Amino acid sequence: MADRITPEALAAFAGRHLDLVRAPFTLPSSRILVLRGEAGVRVHTSEYERPLEDCRVLDSLTVTVAGPTPGAFRPATITAVLPDRVEFEGGSVTLVFAGPDALSLGASSPGFSASWTTPDGLTRAAPLSPALRFDVAADRRVQVAASVSHRADADAARSQWLEWFARCPVVRGDLQEMTALCWWVLGANIVSLPRLRPQLGDVRAVVPSKIGYVGLWQWDAYFIAMGLRHGAPDLAREQLDLAFAFPSANGQLPDVVHEEGVLATSDDLPAADRDRLRRAGSQIADPNAPVPLTKPPLAAWALRAVLDALPPTPDTEAWARRHLATIRRSQDWWFADSDLDGDGMPEYGHPYSSGLDDSPIFDGPLPTTAPDLGAYLVVQDLELARFAEQFGDSDPAAHRARAQRTMARLLELWDASTGVFRARAAGQPVTSDTIVGLMPLLTGCLPDPIARTLVAALSDPSRYGTPWGLPTVAAGDPDFSPERMWRGPVWVNTNVLVARGLAASGHADAARLLEERTAALVIHGGGPHEYFHPFTGEKARTATTSFGWSAALFVDLAVRLSAAR
Repeated sequence: MADRITPEALAAFAGRHLDLVRAPFTLPSSRILVLRGEAGVRVHTSEYERPLEDCRVLDSLTVTVAGPTPGAFRPATITAVLPDRVEFEGGSVTLVFAGPDALSLGASSPGFSASWTTPDGLTRAAPLSPALRFDVAADRRVQVAASVSHRADADAARSQWLEWFARCPVVRGDLQEMTALCWWVLGANIVSLPRLRPQLGDVRAVVPSKIGYVGLWQWDAYFIAMGLRHGAPDLAREQLDLAFAFPSANGQLPDVVHEEGVLATSDDLPAADRDRLRRAGSQIADPNAPVPLTKPPLAAWALRAVLDALPPTPDTEAWARRHLATIRRSQDWWFADSDLDGDGMPEYGHPYSSGLDDSPIFDGPLPTTAPDLGAYLVVQDLELARFAEQFGDSDPAAHRARAQRTMARLLELWDASTGVFRARAAGQPVTSDTIVGLMPLLTGCLPDPIARTLVAALSDPSRYGTPWGLPTVAAGDPDFSPERMWRGPVWVNTNVLVARGLAASGHADAARLLEERTAALVIHGGGPHEYFHPFTGEKARTATTSFGWSAALFVDLAVRLSAAR
């Protein structure tokens, strides 16, 4: 473990990666994003299901420097980006946040001006004497005025970020810089959801990304909480509060909680999602009846992890008991309402409910019987049994009995002739060899020959033995595509789940190796991207950057690997 590192040093570590391209300039709880422009920067807001192009605030914001002759000017150069400021010309001009809804641009000496262009094509200019304040309204309109508080705004933004970095875990030396960047991502991805305040009060969501994913997706919340618990367990707790706040009457948890409500059925899908499903030839782009939308049942796993990070007080026990009631009803929902063929094994009724939307297991007809879902349900019932024994508020034997029944149905998906757990599309075996077939390791209940076969697949170059971790489709499979979402790239969350499965199945050395390789992948790839190319280890072309669960799970890995040394 490294010696104590100052918040200033951690902020500087993160700043090495803040390029305004892969990592925007933003502030916790702000909806303002600053990105690099052709000259200077451009400013957008961050909104649910709206692309950046539709959220333009300033198409350009440029600082100019007076030249040696009268009337001569040149664009100022961005020389540094730190969590709390963007520096031009070696710090002679700084761009900082003035609270969550405004930016302040200030100069330390005369000779600097600013020009800005709004989306309607109007360009304006003014001298920095010494600062300008850009207030961004909810409708993305900007009011510009002279600022008299630039220094105070800069100090406040700096203090806010240093307070955040003071909570960053201190880890092994080779993991510390990336941990600092990932901790920055988690802070940068905090948003407030003011429209939910009447129901929940002043809530904060750590979203997957302020670029394109502005909401709290259920299983993203679980993975993000896994990282937050190490330095901000209070914020980890809030993520679960949001994820569990809006169950349906029958116990189903929604796919997404966002600023306008929830996404719990196909009727709630945004138009852009329906269009994408149509282009993919999906049979459920426009279903005749609403299809429930949720996410894989990892709720009890996440609750256990966060509870263990909280102080053991009556308040935290009451908090856990309250959420356990919701999780139990959600678990019952899977068996009562998502066992769509009535065979005792729940199915995915929609690709979105799996989290692996584009996986080839969904190329055929629905519903899809998937080995990952069976494994998650077994693990969740076993965890609920342990909670029942801890709190004495339900029958642990009932959970264990259901887990045993589900495990028996899960083993029916094993194809011994090929060494693959196969999904079924409307009852018919799916030929694709995908990452979901490794998830039964999580149960820790597989017969030894099956577990050994799956472990062997991890080093087989025709299956999962690619240089940078586990592809989401086996490398030799006809459906493999190294950069297409969920059809070949490496994802941090699936790597982590398989590593947990290896440990649960008695393969601790293989688990540790996969965890180390996953941490090395994020460092090699330059940050916690959404997914990675399995042969180069670089960000896949279409992947989002500064991705929440990749950041959180790297933090969790860094803490675990540091403690194990």
